[in-house]
Amino acid sequence: MATIAAASDRRMSIGRVFNRAFATIGANPLTMFGISFLFGALPSVILKALLQSPRATQTLPFDSTTLLLTAGVALLTLAFNFLAQGALVRATVAYSDGQPVSFAESALAGLRKILPLFGLAILLGLIVIFGLALLIVPGVILYVILSVATPALVEENSGIFGAFGRSAALTKGARWNIFALELVVLVIYWIISAVVGVLFLALIGFQNLANAAQGQGLSIGLIAVSAVSSTLVITIISTIQTSLYVELRNWKDGPAAEALTDIFG
Repeated sequence: MATIAAASDRRMSIGRVFNRAFATIGANPLTMFGISFLFGALPSVILKALLQSPRATQTLPFDSTTLLLTAGVALLTLAFNFLAQGALVRATVAYSDGQPVSFAESALAGLRKILPLFGLAILLGLIVIFGLALLIVPGVILYVILSVATPALVEENSGIFGAFGRSAALTKGARWNIFALELVVLVIYWIISAVVGVLFLALIGFQNLANAAQGQGLSIGLIAVSAVSSTLVITIISTIQTSLYVELRNWKDGPAAEALTDIFG
């Protein structure tokens, strides 16, 4: 009964979502940024550098073998990205629940969920695209409803469709707040992108950027800034989305610590 009362007294708070997210990053910077860099940013940057290197653009023939090779490398990069997502979910939830945050444990949790996350991402993308095809509003609504499906899949072992259902249940009654939060997240992404764009130009200049765009290779500075940008984006956005899941879970079910107290206290 104490858990039910506590849950009913709480409200979904955007402020708590951001506080929890940045507290998690601040308390575990090596783990959070390390996961994002090693499994998210680094594979993407390596793929981009390989595909845009002068040797690749000048010597690889444009045929089915090249396309298959490119697709295979892209799929491998996506797999690492899903591993990073799953690992960041586990780390964020562990910290929020007062548990120790382990790089190895988080990475293992992400590894176990690569294939389910792959399937969820495909279905979620198709659902949102279908909604956007009808009009923009249905797509946005569907995205908000399913916004915490990824953390639900990783943490609750519910399967893809179970995660969709869980996300719909958790977001019910708070979807306007979630919509506002996602707008803030979008602004954060734009700010990071703008800062990175300025750094690109400051480090390499317009001419080198044009050369890179024409397939003449990426400079070390461009690769480094791209890696830093990807690491920041992956860490911040994934942690905020997971913090949203924790906030909604605590609102609907009560905090995990309170639930354990009710059971064993």
